[in-house]
Parts: sequence; structure tokens; C-alpha cells
Amino acid sequence: MKKQLIIALAFSISAFSFAQKKELKTAEKAIKSNNFAEAKTAINQAEGLLSAMDEKTKSKFHYLKGQTLYANGKGAIGDIDAALENLDLAKDAYGTEVNQLKQTMTNGLLTTGNAAYEKNNYSEASKYFEKAYRVTEKDTMFLYYAAATSVNVKEYDRALGIYEELKEIGYTGIAKEYFAIDKETGEEVVLDKGTRDLYVKGGSHIKPGERMTESKKPEIVKNIAFIYISNGDNEKALAAIKDARAENPDNVDLIINEANIHLQLKDENKFKELIEEAITKDPENKVLHYNVGVVNMNKGDIDNAQKSFEKVLSLDPSYSDAALNLSNLYIEKGNVVIAEMGKLGMSKADDAKYEILKVDKNNLFQKGAEVLTSFISNNPDAKSDIFTQLKNIYLALGEGQKAKEITAKLDAMSGGE
Repeated sequence: MKKQLIIALAFSISAFSFAQKKELKTAEKAIKSNNFAEAKTAINQAEGLLSAMDEKTKSKFHYLKGQTLYANGKGAIGDIDAALENLDLAKDAYGTEVNQLKQTMTNGLLTTGNAAYEKNNYSEASKYFEKAYRVTEKDTMFLYYAAATSVNVKEYDRALGIYEELKEIGYTGIAKEYFAIDKETGEEVVLDKGTRDLYVKGGSHIKPGERMTESKKPEIVKNIAFIYISNGDNEKALAAIKDARAENPDNVDLIINEANIHLQLKDENKFKELIEEAITKDPENKVLHYNVGVVNMNKGDIDNAQKSFEKVLSLDPSYSDAALNLSNLYIEKGNVVIAEMGKLGMSKADDAKYEILKVDKNNLFQKGAEVLTSFISNNPDAKSDIFTQLKNIYLALGEGQKAKEITAKLDAMSGGE
């Protein structure tokens, strides 16, 4: 009886072994024929026998399953991770084969990603670039491409995760690049070393050289900060910008964005301080001067606001908002005079003072009008808000005919829209 049981058990084990080999052989044959549907069926059947497999057979199973899931690049992108997991389980026994397949996978993923990129399908391209990195987790440049293309379609949460990973692993993107001058065009071209040397030897290119590329770390930390800003997470954005500025202290965009966060936090003093710091680094930046003007205007610092808006118009005579605000400053000064006029009594001295103040008020209003007439002279296609303000000033000055002429122009503008 005991002998029969041992024989029966041996027969059972032999049957299991036969079934394993049969399914794996079927899968292997189907893979070679590119029949991945059949291979998947065989692998699924073999998986039920996995617990009974010896280590050698298990390694073969995982190698074949990895191949099946990848399906020569025709498998779903969602199967890539599972394919990699199985290949890693097989690498001890199939090291050479696994490495070759991973290289094939990387090339295929990059080809698909590039094709999606060329079609402006940045979301899909990003996913394939990331998968190309995940295959070996060595080519960090692919992970950088994944983040950059994700930003293109405003998939900020996904981009943020990748940028944070790049920052954590210390990615800089610094690499040696080779270049030469194309004799026909006179332009510099960047090539791989072998091609560059071949072209130079052939005489089509001259003046070969090499250099290290700039670090991408400042861009990475900057984009981390920008994404936090777009998500409204100001505290994390400020922390990220401090990291970014430590990497690139002269980056004006970073200073401006830090300033904008403080503006969102209602800290106008810090905003102004940072914008003025940015101006020292980029003194010809009209937007910076304009922002300082607005802050000074809001604070009632009319004289410094005026200087800022005048500087803007000296840099860009077509900056309509600066012209409007500069005109408004003269009106504000005129309104202050009007308030003083309203405080006067009925005496002869007050009447005399009233007339003097009236002249001052009119002069200020006139200067406000001159800002706008000068702007219109330099910008014949000025927008309607410029003409509307000019009309209102003329009405305040009692110059009805001029106001009527401006009204006619406004009517013509609205009729043409």
C-alpha cells in the first residue's frame, strides 16, 4: 500500500512537470511567432502551476511572461511595469537575454514617445519617456523629458512628482556635447562625437569643439516652485523658490515669482522690495517698473509712482496701462486740489485762493490730458479706454468741443468693432 502511494505521488509530480513544460513550450513558440494572444493564454495556464515549479522553471516562466507582456512593443503601456517585474525575477538565470530585451524595450518606448511628441501628444509622450527611464532607471534624461512634456499639457501634479524625483536623485543633466561649424551654412551644429569627427574628416565641417552643457537643476527647482504657485500652495512655493534661488540667484523670473507670492499673501512691502531687487538685475524691464509704479500708487506715493510710469513709457511708448496710470496720477493730484477748494469759505481772501487753486487743478488735469494726447500721437491705434479717459478729462476742464471730438472717435471705433 505504501509502495503504491509513493508511485502515485511520483506520477502526480511527473504530470505537473509535464504540464508546466508544455505550457511554457507553447508560450515560447507563440512568442517566436509573434502570437502574443496565444502566449498569454499559455502563460496564464502555466501561472496556476507556479507554486510547483523548481527555480529554473520559475525563472523561465518569468522571462517568458515578461516577453509576453511587452509583446514586442505592442502591449499596453500599463503592462510595462509588470513586464519589468517579471524580467527582474528572471535576470539571475537569463541575465544576458533580459538586458538585451530591456534595451529593446527602451528603444521601442522612446520611438513611440518621440512619435507622440511629434504629433503634439505631449501627455502620451510623457508617459512613454517615463517608462523608458523605468526600464533600467539609469537614463535619467528620459525622466527629465517626461516632466518637461507633462508641463506642456499642464499635467502639473504628474510633472511635480517627477521633478521632485529628479531633485531627490540629484539629476543635473550636465553632459559633454560635441559641435562643429557647417561650412556650407556657417552655423554651429551639435552632433555625437563619432558623426562630428566623421564630418570634420570629410571636410564638410570645421572648427570642432566640445563643452559641458549647463545644469538643469535650476530649471527643475524653478518648475517645482512654479507648480506649487499654480496649485495655490504658497508656503511650499516659497520654500521651493528659496531652493531655486540658491541654485540660480540672478534669475529674474524667480525673484518676480517670489514677489507675486508675497503679493497674493497681501504683503505689498515684500512684493515691492523683491521687484526692486529684480530691477537692479534687469533695469530695462518695463513690467518690473510698471509693477513698482502700481504698488507706489496704491500706497499713495504719487511722486515715485509717477517716476515709475514715466520710466515705463520711456522704455515702451506703447505701454497703454502705464499711460493711463500716469494720467490718473495727475487727476489724483487735481482731486486733492479740488478737496482743498471745497474747504474754503466765502471771504475775498478765500475767493482769491480759490482762483489760484482752480488754475493749479486745471493745470494738473491738462497734464493728465497731455499724457494721453502724446500717447495717441505715438500710437494711432490706441484702445478705447485711452480715448474715454481723455474725453472725461476734457469734460472736467469744460472743454466741450474737444470732448465732442473724442466722443465721435469713440463712436467710430465702436462702429468698426
